[in-house]
Amino acid sequence: MSSFILSEYQARAQYIPYQQWHIACFSPFDLHADSQDIASLPVVVFLHGFPSASSDWHAQWDALKDTHHCIGLDFLGFGVSDKPYPHAYSLHEQADIVTALFARLVALGITNVHLVAHDYGVSVAQELLARQHHQALSLTLDSVVFMNGGLFADLHQPLMTQKLLKSPLGGFISLLMSKRTLATGFKKIFGPHTPPETALIDELWILLNVHQGRRVLPKLLHYIDERFTYAQRWQDALSQAKIPLTFINGVYDPISGQHMLDEFEQLLPETHNTPLHVGHYPQIEAPEAVTQALREFWAKLSSH
Repeated sequence: MSSFILSEYQARAQYIPYQQWHIACFSPFDLHADSQDIASLPVVVFLHGFPSASSDWHAQWDALKDTHHCIGLDFLGFGVSDKPYPHAYSLHEQADIVTALFARLVALGITNVHLVAHDYGVSVAQELLARQHHQALSLTLDSVVFMNGGLFADLHQPLMTQKLLKSPLGGFISLLMSKRTLATGFKKIFGPHTPPETALIDELWILLNVHQGRRVLPKLLHYIDERFTYAQRWQDALSQAKIPLTFINGVYDPISGQHMLDEFEQLLPETHNTPLHVGHYPQIEAPEAVTQALREFWAKLSSH
């Protein structure tokens, strides 16, 4: 993995407003233009996980750039987006932020997108699916690809570090957090044969500390409670979906691995999914396999 340069990542970002904040978006075309000539390629919006950023998807974007318009954003509180403090972060607000991005796409004449979501992003994607079911989106989701994340709240198994950060001690714990403790946590959730590289930990640490980001981690972790609050709505979003869904799952993930895939297939037995012998971050641990699975899934859609 090449070394991460924060200034280059920031330079690639286009910032769109959401209320009084700025959201970093990554797009092959100008999101601020009134109109422009956009090649007629499928548009894919990628939603990242906790505690990282859109940089998670760099391998897929590089591989797909000639056949798909790949778009992403750093959620509020993540990456190089604003990280207001104090602030009551919520998954519903993050879904509102994605719909603000969708409004930009609609203004450019884009009416259909595919979603790819990981970890924290899977809940945002479920909320967007629920909104589509209730005809509350400005564009159409054509498909959703889920990757390791808490699709079913009662099966999600957060790490002890996450539990501590979410506790009343969270503010104190976040101040004590170091690059070493981050590395220790990531080693627990990666696959036994695909441990996180030092360069990845360096990148995550840099991004975590943009805008004093460590201090917002305890508030961001309230997403765990939200998953229980909206469990039925978000499970219904899956079972009632009228569009193709699939799950690319790193089965060695202790947080949302094989047990989450089993539940997904029980609820949606008609889906064709991709188990991989990696951990929580398939797009980083097995980038080529993930890209291949994405291509095969979308190819099946276009053949029908």
